[in-house]
Amino acid sequence: MTATHATLVIGATGTTGSRTTAQLVAAGHRVRAASRHAAPVPGAEPVVFDWYDPATHADALEGADRMYVIPPVGDTGPAVVMEPFLRRARALGVRRAVLLSSSAVPEGGAGVGAVHQTLPDLFEQWAVLRPSWFMQNFTGTHMHADSIREDGTIWSATADGRVGFVDAEDIAAAAVHALTDEHAPGTDLVLTGPETLSYDDIAEIATEVTGRPVVHRRVSHEEMRDRFERLMPSEFASMLAAMDHAIAQGAEDRVTDTVQRLTGRPAGTFRALLEREMHRSR
Repeated sequence: MTATHATLVIGATGTTGSRTTAQLVAAGHRVRAASRHAAPVPGAEPVVFDWYDPATHADALEGADRMYVIPPVGDTGPAVVMEPFLRRARALGVRRAVLLSSSAVPEGGAGVGAVHQTLPDLFEQWAVLRPSWFMQNFTGTHMHADSIREDGTIWSATADGRVGFVDAEDIAAAAVHALTDEHAPGTDLVLTGPETLSYDDIAEIATEVTGRPVVHRRVSHEEMRDRFERLMPSEFASMLAAMDHAIAQGAEDRVTDTVQRLTGRPAGTFRALLEREMHRSR
């Protein structure tokens, strides 16, 4: 990357986008931090970007030769707005694209899976990050974190299902390597933490670390869908509830060494994340 080129980070104020931006800036890279309101981001150049407003796209892409692409949140058919933007980005000189997807969404699958399928045809240098569920769902602004803070409860339809929860800091570290290493991965990368945990395990660890009782309330798939529908459109709520059901069936019971291979260090544990958060809050 030359001094005149930049990395465009879409969703630069979000869970992985903010961390990716911070890590790129810390490593000395020029970053264009894209968000709907061009929110200030330390060390980066804030730019306006709205998936649903094509008038913002060209300005956001100015000077960028690579980009970290986060799909529009809550859109069950993001390819409609994403693919025209990706084609425009390629035409304007973006050579490398790293797409954030999900371990639950294979290439060609529903939602962002369709974008995953087209990415190699658009960019010679590319990667798709497919992280498992975020550990920050239990500490940030997710409904699980909210319910933990409100009454010490985690609601899910995951039953005894286990998940290789991953720290967003590790997702960002993987993104930075995929964006800046001499050679792009040219594949999809499933990212997990170092162990699989059930939601019962999450509640137990949270109780031990915080000293505040946290319990996992098991509900049916239908009850979980109804809870999601209070916060989001019904189609997206149904998709998330189906993912809970898939977890219950064992779909996310796996661990990969991708974080270690990309970054050279082990993926962080959920306990370590909570201890870090507790230290920061003191």
